Amino acid sequence: MQKWIMSGLFFAACAFAVILMFTLPGKSEVAEENKPTMPEVVLDAASAEATVKANCISCHGDQLQGGAGPSLQQEGASHDAPQIYSIVTKGRGQMPSFKDRLAPEEIANVALWLAEKK
Repeated sequence: MQKWIMSGLFFAACAFAVILMFTLPGKSEVAEENKPTMPEVVLDAASAEATVKANCISCHGDQLQGGAGPSLQQEGASHDAPQIYSIVTKGRGQMPSFKDRLAPEEIANVALWLAEKK
């Protein structure tokens, strides 16, 4: 009887291991999620400014001077566009992720716009 129980447990453990092998993300998927790739866009300053006014001023201030969030007036001095894109896409600290609120192209346009602020 004990052989049957141990065999059953072994079979269940093997089946569970096989299921995990096919459902867990691979290294490349995890790497892509951790470092999103910024799409190629041409800077449209008016559109970027409108996106920032619609989504960012509640925390970063109407002049990007800071408030609940840090000042973004000289963001380009500390981060380049791909870094800003990653922060806005994934979120960081108290800042939420915007990947579900904005299109990747909108985030990239804002990142380019903020990267010019030095």
